[in-house]
Amino acid sequence: MARTRNAEILVVAGREVTISNPNKLLFPEPQHTKLDLVHYYIDVSEGALRSAGGRPNMLVRYPDGIHGEHFYQKRAPTRRPQWIEVAELRFPSGRAANEVVPRDAAALAWLANLGCLELHPHPVRAGDLEHPDELRIDLDPVPGIAWKQVQEVTAVVRAVLQDLNLVGWPKTSGLRGMHIGVRLKPRWSFDEVRRGALALAREIERRAPRLATSKWWKEERHGVFVDYNQNAKDRTVASAYSVRPTPDARVSMPLAWDEVDGCHPADFTLSSVPARLRELGDPHAAIDSHAGSLAALLELFERQGLGDAPWPPHYRRQLSEPPRVQPSRRKWPLLEIGRARRREDALAGLERWKARHPQTAAHLEPADVLVDAMRGRSSSWTRIRVNLQHVPEELRPVQETLDPDEKILSSS
Repeated sequence: MARTRNAEILVVAGREVTISNPNKLLFPEPQHTKLDLVHYYIDVSEGALRSAGGRPNMLVRYPDGIHGEHFYQKRAPTRRPQWIEVAELRFPSGRAANEVVPRDAAALAWLANLGCLELHPHPVRAGDLEHPDELRIDLDPVPGIAWKQVQEVTAVVRAVLQDLNLVGWPKTSGLRGMHIGVRLKPRWSFDEVRRGALALAREIERRAPRLATSKWWKEERHGVFVDYNQNAKDRTVASAYSVRPTPDARVSMPLAWDEVDGCHPADFTLSSVPARLRELGDPHAAIDSHAGSLAALLELFERQGLGDAPWPPHYRRQLSEPPRVQPSRRKWPLLEIGRARRREDALAGLERWKARHPQTAAHLEPADVLVDAMRGRSSSWTRIRVNLQHVPEELRPVQETLDPDEKILSSS
């Protein structure tokens, strides 16, 4: 390892990778630096590349660490080593971008140097950008739902997949949820894979209606949301072994099925995962040997007879899609509280609102607080709303001036 002024040069996979500001703190609480992040991705490169390698990746950059602003970057930096591969993706908006395709540990180290804590691969290989080879099941608990319920829904997912002769590969999301990946033969389009994911979500909800939901609008959700829209073209999820922007530097950890019931997301961090990988190996080592067929899910979709479900708001209106009108505009008594670039600033505004309306706040259930992660082309922001459905009418305040009210363009 060579050292220059305020930089270190590592030789990784036979390539020189310059690490600028190696001592910059990215995770202040555990004191993890940028160099720590680089060495982490080198240590777990085999598993991380199994999940994100050979695929175009969207960059999510935290140049000033987890407490600084972060931004999304679809286009690969123009100043990059010649050995960094890119692939041109075309998006539903009509735009195109060359995205980074990591192939080795050196590419992962280079991405970490950019402040990319997470890897966000698309579900396609660079050699075939129109046919996904992975269906992604994203279990997203609504506020107030305990981890135990996520584990219970994960067991339902496994049972459904087994009945369809599909093999699922579970991992913690690294936040509050669980991801289950299903390798597919790359024969079907993005729309077909999303349709299969919607059928799967509805079947999970049918088998466990009190635990899980496939409802797209937050106002209608309960329990654990099965996010079928993560399979729409241009959507990505954090890959296996991605480090998440949490104070303790949690990792999206691949699991064996017999580990699901006994684990907790806090068990897996940047500090602990490399040793686990050395000791136990990668639980997903055989994932590429189990590519399945989407046919059974598409047949299930037809048997359900429920048609399409809402798409994300920035997607073109689909012919088969039901009216894209939020239930809140039809029947729910919602108030918007605030908008901010930083989630914690938006949540602080919610606490100020609760302090002004303590009687109202006392009637709110956890799922009545809607924390919306809004995303533009390169940045994200947070909107806070409250559903007053459980609040007596005489205690429902009127809409107030947003607090905070940061002027944010949704296309920023």
